[in-house]
Amino acid sequence: MSLSPILLQASELGIRLEIVNGLPIWEAQPVYRHQKHIERIVQGITKTDDALPDCECVHAVDIYIQFPTGLKRPDISIFCREPSEEEQDSALTMIPEAVIEVVSKGYEAKDLEIGPPFYLSQGVKDVIVFDPLTLLVLHVRKDRTTRQVSPVVIGLECGCRVLV
Repeated sequence: MSLSPILLQASELGIRLEIVNGLPIWEAQPVYRHQKHIERIVQGITKTDDALPDCECVHAVDIYIQFPTGLKRPDISIFCREPSEEEQDSALTMIPEAVIEVVSKGYEAKDLEIGPPFYLSQGVKDVIVFDPLTLLVLHVRKDRTTRQVSPVVIGLECGCRVLV
């Protein structure tokens, strides 16, 4: 069985599958409160005056991305351009400029410990993890990690900014 039918079956059962460096990670579909936090954060994504000239600050919510060494489904992915028509009908292969994860209760380790190093190793420049229970906002880059408290505006390397 190929991966696509497995992903479809998992989705029908209300389960998300991610594969990180060969390790399968199963997670229940997000709950309403989780989705509301995602919607709020998406509304706070803007392009700054000093954004890269070709960066449009395009976002996608809850889509599969096929990374070189894994398959992930970030809560929010930020790209500089829209995926091409060919890319839109399967897992994306383009690497996001930034990803934002909203911590789900019971999946803290996946979002806080497994996700950030994986994303950075795949070429993502900014990883933001928001824990709605503690209001912790973790912003991870290759050269530094900062901890802040929501609400906070974070500038991304591509020139986009996001209110978390």
